[in-house]
Amino acid sequence: MVNDPISDMLTIIRNGIKARLYSVTMPASKVKAEIAKVLKDSGFIAEYVVTSEFPKKLIVQLKYTDKAVSAITELKRISKPGLRKYVPVEKIPAVLDGMGLAILSTSKGIMSGAEAKKARIGGELICTVA
Repeated sequence: MVNDPISDMLTIIRNGIKARLYSVTMPASKVKAEIAKVLKDSGFIAEYVVTSEFPKKLIVQLKYTDKAVSAITELKRISKPGLRKYVPVEKIPAVLDGMGLAILSTSKGIMSGAEAKKARIGGELICTVA
C-alpha cells in the first residue's frame, strides 16, 4: 500500500530516466494524470496516456535529447502528506531561474507555477522539476 502516490509517481519517473526507459507505467489517478499533463505542456515528457481497462494505468513516455540525455534532470517532491507546503502567489518559486517548473495544486486545479502566477492564485507546492 502506497501512502504517497504522487511521490511514488515521481520515483517511478526518476527510476525510468536512470534506466533510460522509453516509457514507464504506474497506477492511474486524476491527480497523476493532471501532473502528467502539466509535465507534457511544459515539455518535460513526450506524451502520457491513461488506459481504459481496469485497473487504469498511466503510461508516461519519457523525453530525451539526441544524446540520450533526459529532459528532466531533477524531480523533487516538496509538499508531503506529513508536512504540507502552501505558498501564496508572491512566494511561488522560480526553479532554475525560470528554466524549471513548479507544480501546484490550486483551487482551480493542478497547474504550473507560471500559470498560477498569471491567475494570481497560490496553493500547495506539489513538486519542482528541473
